[in-house]
Amino acid sequence: MTAVRQDAWSPDDDLILAEVTLRHIREGSTQLGAFEEVGERIGRTSAACGFRWNSCVRKRYEEAIQIAKQQRQKRNYLKKQAIVATPQVSSLSAYEATEERGFKAESQATEELLSIDSVIRFLRQIKTTYHDVGRQLKSFEKELREKEEELGRLRGENERLSREVNNAQSDYHTVNDDYKTLIQIMDRARRLAVLTNDEEAKPRFKMDANGNLERIE
Repeated sequence: MTAVRQDAWSPDDDLILAEVTLRHIREGSTQLGAFEEVGERIGRTSAACGFRWNSCVRKRYEEAIQIAKQQRQKRNYLKKQAIVATPQVSSLSAYEATEERGFKAESQATEELLSIDSVIRFLRQIKTTYHDVGRQLKSFEKELREKEEELGRLRGENERLSREVNNAQSDYHTVNDDYKTLIQIMDRARRLAVLTNDEEAKPRFKMDANGNLERIE
């Protein structure tokens, strides 16, 4: 049973799909059989392989598909000729062997060409990815510098506010001490005023010539 994968198709997956499908076309097999074989190799469903082939990979291998179909036609033609011309089995077998060697050589050359094309595409993708990563890295570095500058500015602002808070606390203590001193002075003045008023309120007397006390206003 094949596994159902949700990750993206890699260049290697596409290459395996192309090679196996082209081989099945050359050998006269069905594409469904090719998709099932690929699915077992890369852990995907045959339906996913078929969708990937028809929607993306097939467009890149149109020429190779035509070559594979021609090879399949030649193979089928030779098989029919072998059945019809039974008396010439020996010569036909030799001819088939020669043709088979030619087909194998041509198939090998095609597969090598497909492999080279896949490697080139893979390297181009790596190059594009490298440039994208480079741009992202520069963007991250710029953002980091901006954050560091903002952090430095906030630290300076925090230090300034801390100094202002310390100064305000010092001023508060000074004002509080002055206020207490003022209250004490006002309290002493109030008590002094009360004592003075009490003394002024007491009546004063003096004795006259006859010995009588006389109030002095």
